[in-house]
Amino acid sequence: MQRQQINAGELIARLDSGETLNLIDVREAIEYHTYNIGGVNIPLSKLSDSLNTWDYNKTDELIVICKVGLRSETAQTLLLQNGYQDVKNLAGGLMAIQKLK
Repeated sequence: MQRQQINAGELIARLDSGETLNLIDVREAIEYHTYNIGGVNIPLSKLSDSLNTWDYNKTDELIVICKVGLRSETAQTLLLQNGYQDVKNLAGGLMAIQKLK
């Protein structure tokens, strides 16, 4: 299983260029509401249960994010195991984004 990552600089550049990205923030709701860069908030604890309700195709690029990249790595594994083919983990998480801003 190939693990793909995206770094904070690349993600910021893509967002700043106006590109529409499928961001999935797997932090808890309170963390998401405190600070986020957009995207859909689906806490890791609810991710498996919500997979059947998604509008994403198995071939869509999905970028999973969390605070430091650990929960999103778990989410990436779960999504890959469920047949999603293009799942990227934000390396260093939102902490890496905040360091660049």
